[in-house]
Amino acid sequence: MLERILGEARAGVAMQFLRFGTVGAGGFVVDTATVYALRGTIGIYAAGAAAYVVAATFTWIFNRLWAFRSAARTSAGRQWAVFLATQSVGFVVNRGVFALLVTYSAFCATYPVVAIAAGVAAGMFLNFAAARRYVFVER
Repeated sequence: MLERILGEARAGVAMQFLRFGTVGAGGFVVDTATVYALRGTIGIYAAGAAAYVVAATFTWIFNRLWAFRSAARTSAGRQWAVFLATQSVGFVVNRGVFALLVTYSAFCATYPVVAIAAGVAAGMFLNFAAARRYVFVER
């Protein structure tokens, strides 16, 4: 049905985006759990940076295995490095929003999950486009 509405190519991209978003939701859980686990030990900003690397690695693995499973395979190490590099722009947007919110909103400093969610939303579309174009290139 989606193919009839959007056409085959657009429906494929839409489904890929939905899988990417599902993987991203899992990454959000990993990201949030890592921030909450580390913030008391290393501080909120360092916890946010560390959590991004952990969550980005998680999402790369599951995007490789599921969301972009039809993409050409390159070496895992090279692909992970390219993924982290391309997602660095999304990182700036994501963690910029996070840092602004935990700095200027007492509510977000107390409940960083809100700042994490806002950052994820801000970087999601940019991250999908970069992953699709530069990391998980279709065969």
